Amino acid sequence: MKVILVILPIISLIFAALNGKMQEMSESIISKSGEAVELVISLCGIMCFWCGIMRVAERAGLTEKLARALSPIVCALFRGLPKRSKAVGLITMNLAANILGLGNASTPLGIAAMRELADLERADECATDNMILLAVLNTASLQIIPATAAALRSANGAENPFDVLPCVWIVSVYAAVIAVVSAKIMGRISRKRGER
Repeated sequence: MKVILVILPIISLIFAALNGKMQEMSESIISKSGEAVELVISLCGIMCFWCGIMRVAERAGLTEKLARALSPIVCALFRGLPKRSKAVGLITMNLAANILGLGNASTPLGIAAMRELADLERADECATDNMILLAVLNTASLQIIPATAAALRSANGAENPFDVLPCVWIVSVYAAVIAVVSAKIMGRISRKRGER
């Protein structure tokens, strides 16, 4: 990723120089940098509001209730894990935090769940199927309230930033299902290759 972030500006500079657009590029850098700072400042208010709402939900026990509801699904998806293991608890809490839009809370839970899976499944060098599935589910990121998307829409002048909720729900469920199915299929294929 670092290489890509270095290569992209270099390529832009080369093409701007070749096309005689260095003046436009420098003006664009200056103006867009200012717009980026304005966007970040405008996002702060809405993000603080939604993080506060989600923190109240977390303190009220909504995350734990959702984690308990998700526990049977997690046990069915993550095969071979003991139902009462710490890994199952961490995975359910991680998924519950993601669903509620608590990104700050879900990241440490996801890291702890991944470490627990590595210890439980004795994964030294390679990720196990369950570890890959956890990464895939975190990437798909099912969310009831997509606070970041709503904040970006609000900052860009949307009259009703949450009018995209049904679309977000449909797409995130679709992405999660496709991701889980793909991870399961690829895991089965790799196991069959390993048996040969």
